[in-house]
Amino acid sequence: MTYNKRSAGAEYELMASDYLIGKGYRILRRNYRVRQAEIDIIAFKDDTYVFVEVKYRKNSVSGTSLEAVTVTKQKKISKAALYYMNQNRIDIYTANIRFDVIGIDGGKITHIENAFSYIG
Repeated sequence: MTYNKRSAGAEYELMASDYLIGKGYRILRRNYRVRQAEIDIIAFKDDTYVFVEVKYRKNSVSGTSLEAVTVTKQKKISKAALYYMNQNRIDIYTANIRFDVIGIDGGKITHIENAFSYIG
């Protein structure tokens, strides 16, 4: 059987979406893509737009899922979030935004709220 990284990623993003819904989040968008960047989940809760990166690791051989969200990745997510806000006429100066990371290691979900700040 061939391992399909894209379908596995979609499976874990769905798991993360279900987790967030269970915590009272409203999912606005999944797999939001712009040139050279993607946001796995865009959600809304308590008057805050939440941009979520989902990472999965089967084991810790190459580090944990949370360690995989590098500064380079954070910059790309930040730029995509800015584009999303502009595209949807969300005022970047007054809206509450947050960047979260959901790590899935094996079957364990770890949700880090405010995992990083906007990087321009």
